[in-house]
This record gives sequence, C-alpha cells and structure tokens, in this order.
Amino acid sequence: MSETSPTARTARLYWEIAIVLGLSLGASAVYSLVSIVARLTDTTPLSEQSATLNGSQSPREWLDFTYQFLGITFGLVAVALVLYLLWVPGRSPFRDLGLDFTQPGRDVLRGVGLLLLIGIPGLGLYLAGRAFGFTVAVVPSPIDTFWWTIPILVFSALRSALVEEVIVVGYLFTRLRQLGWSTWTIILSSAVLRGSYHLYQGIGPFFGNVAMGVVFGWCYNRWGRTMPLVVTHWLLDILSFVGYPLALAWWPGLLAPA
Repeated sequence: MSETSPTARTARLYWEIAIVLGLSLGASAVYSLVSIVARLTDTTPLSEQSATLNGSQSPREWLDFTYQFLGITFGLVAVALVLYLLWVPGRSPFRDLGLDFTQPGRDVLRGVGLLLLIGIPGLGLYLAGRAFGFTVAVVPSPIDTFWWTIPILVFSALRSALVEEVIVVGYLFTRLRQLGWSTWTIILSSAVLRGSYHLYQGIGPFFGNVAMGVVFGWCYNRWGRTMPLVVTHWLLDILSFVGYPLALAWWPGLLAPA
C-alpha cells in the first residue's frame, strides 16, 4: 500500500489525532474517568468531596510561582503542536481556525453573548448538582495568596481556553472533516470529549460541558472562528477562578466542601 494512498492518509490522520489527544485532553479524559470511578466507589458521598483547581505547588512563594508559570507555559505546547500540524505552506493555521485579530469587535460581542448563554445556565446546573449531591465542590485557588496570584489565574484561564478550543474544536473539526465525518457526528464527538475530561468534577459538570460543547461546535461550524469561543472560555474561567471567593461568601452551603 502506497504511503500516498487514501487508506494510508486516513490511517495517518487517525494516528495523528490519537497522538495529539494522548498528549493533551485525551489523557485528561482518561484520568478524569478513573477519577469519577474512584469518587463514586468511595465511602464518602460525592456531595462531600471536592476538586481543587490551581492549587499551590509549593509553600515557598518563588517556587510556587515558578511551578505555576511553567505548568501553564508547557501546557500551551500542545496548542503549538496542533497549529504546526495544521500548517500548510502559503496558508496560516491561525487564519484557517479563525484564531486571529481580523474581527476583534465581532469576536468579543459573540464571546460575551455566548458567555451569557452558557455561563448563567452552567452556574445553575452546578448549584443544582451541589444541592442534589451529584457534583463535587470545585475549589479554585484563593485570590489573596500572593501579589501574582490573580495574574497567574488569568494566565491559567487563557491556557485552558486556548488548549480546549484550539484542540477540541479547531483541530478536531478540521481533521474529522478531512476524514469525512458528518457535521453533527463531529459536534457530538467533540462535545462528549469536552464533557469527559470534566468528569472529575462530578456527573453534573459532565452533562453541562457536553451541552456547552454542542453549542460551541454549532457556533464554530457556523462562524468558522475559534476566537469567540476562546473569549467566552477565557472570561468564564476568569469569573470562576477569581470570582470564587465572592460566590463562596454568598452561597457557602452550596459551594464550600463539606
């Protein structure tokens, strides 16, 4: 079989997707699946468990900052990898994925609109999950630890937004289209992947992120741009990471770990 035959090209693309996901969010999905099994089989009820985001890496300030910064920076290497894989001489992968600044006003407006559409129901689903006991308490890092904590949290939110939207939407949609997958098969597959690597937070966040993935996938298919999705995700994570202490003060019974 020739390396340039359709069968060989198809196999190469599937292997490429498997490797990219294995180095990034696919691995996170596997760990998340193991985590939810461990949580559900634990003697402690799910509602009394917690998941910490952006936790301290060291009691020493300079070392904590170094670990946090390096973790975020190296996390972006997966984004660089898929942009490299999608690069074709004479064409920009940034332009192909709509990850550029050619439509700043429209991208921000779309991003904020999606934030309102996704954020409010998402918060409601999380609070309902806490109330009914099928979602763990998600505990972001406190914002008053060091002077650099808020900038690091904002940087971490940007990392999450880029990794998830560029890989799970931009890259995966591009490759699966090349493999001949139908639009809705791609949207649903991407959405389930998005939900699966959030399973460590409980059953509620899984379904919430699947719904978010369907909306994001539909929007990307319609707009052809990942930038509005990155804006939405970035703002959503900033509100989650930085706004948590305020929300905890308002709803301690629902948000605080038991």
